[in-house]
Amino acid sequence: MSRRTMQLPSWLPIDPYILALIGTVVLATLLPASGTAAEAVGGASTGAVALLFFLYGARLSTREALDGLRHWRLHLTVLACTFALFPLLGLAAKGLVPYVLTPQLYGGLLFLCLVPSTIQSSIAFTSIARGNVPAAICAGSFSSLVGIFLTPLLAALLIGGGMGGFSADSLLKIVLQLLLPFVAGQLLRRWVGGFLVRHKKALGYVDRGSILLVVYTAFSHGVTEGIWRQVSPARLGALLGVEAVLLAAMLALSWYGAKRLGFGRGDRIAIQFAGSKKSLAAGLPMASVLFGAEASLAVLPLMLFHQMQLMVCAVIAKRRAGDAVREDGAESVASRRVSLAG
Repeated sequence: MSRRTMQLPSWLPIDPYILALIGTVVLATLLPASGTAAEAVGGASTGAVALLFFLYGARLSTREALDGLRHWRLHLTVLACTFALFPLLGLAAKGLVPYVLTPQLYGGLLFLCLVPSTIQSSIAFTSIARGNVPAAICAGSFSSLVGIFLTPLLAALLIGGGMGGFSADSLLKIVLQLLLPFVAGQLLRRWVGGFLVRHKKALGYVDRGSILLVVYTAFSHGVTEGIWRQVSPARLGALLGVEAVLLAAMLALSWYGAKRLGFGRGDRIAIQFAGSKKSLAAGLPMASVLFGAEASLAVLPLMLFHQMQLMVCAVIAKRRAGDAVREDGAESVASRRVSLAG
C-alpha cells in the first residue's frame, strides 16, 4: 500500500492516540483484569495517576500562567466558557434522562463538562487559524491550573453521589493522588524542569502509557460489572448526537460571545479553541480517582468528545486561516490602489 493510500484526508484528523485508546478498551473487553491481576493493575494505575499529576505540576510554568493574567478579560472569558457555560449546558441535558441518555451516561456527560480545557491542541489550532497564540498558551495553562482544584469541587457539587458516590474517602484520594503530586511537581520544578525539557519526548510516552493503563483498569472493572450490557448501540449513537450539539453550542457561544465582548479576531480565535475543548489527559485520571468502579462509564463520553472536537476544530482552524489570507490579500490590494492613486 502506498504512502498516499495510507494517509487520511487532511480534514479528518484521526488522532493515533484515540486508536490506541480504542485498542485498550477492546483489550479490556476481551481480556479484563480480574482477581489478583486486577488488584495489581489497580495499584499500578493509582501510581500512574500520581505520576501524571506530578509531571503536570513540574511542567506547568506558574509564572507564565500568572503573567497571562494581564490579559485578564480573555482568561476570565475562557474560564467562564469552561467552568460555567459548559456545566450549565450539562445540567440542561438532564432533561434527556432517561429518554435519550441513561443516568450513567448522563453522569459521564456532565463530568466532561467540568473538565479543564486542553493546552496543546488549543495552541496548535490557534496557530493554524492565525490567532493570538500567546493568549492560547496562557489560557490553556491557566485553565489546567484552575481545573486541578475546581473540577473535583464541581464534581462533588453537581454530580455528588450519582456515580460511585463522593465521600470523605473520595476527597482524601483527590488530595493524595491529584493535589499533593501536583504541588510537589510545582515545588520541585526548579530542579527537575530541565530534565523534563531534555527528555520531553520520552516522558510523553510515559504520560500516554499511564493514561492507557488508567483506561484499561477502568474498563476492566466495567466489563466485569457488565458495562456493555448497559450501553446499547442506540444509546451510544444518542450520546454522540448530544455531544455534537454540545460542541456546536460552545463553538458558537465562544465565537459570537467574544465578539459581543469586544475582542479582536486573534483573541476570538484563542477564546473559541480554548473555551470549547476539554482535556482528555486531565479528565481520564481525574475520573479514575473521583468515580472508582464507575469510571468506565464516566470516561466514555469524554473519549468520544475528544475525538469529535479534534475533527471539528481542525476544519474550523483551516477555514479561519483561509479567511485571514483573503483579508490580508484584500488589504494589500487596497493599499496598492491607494498608493497608485496618490
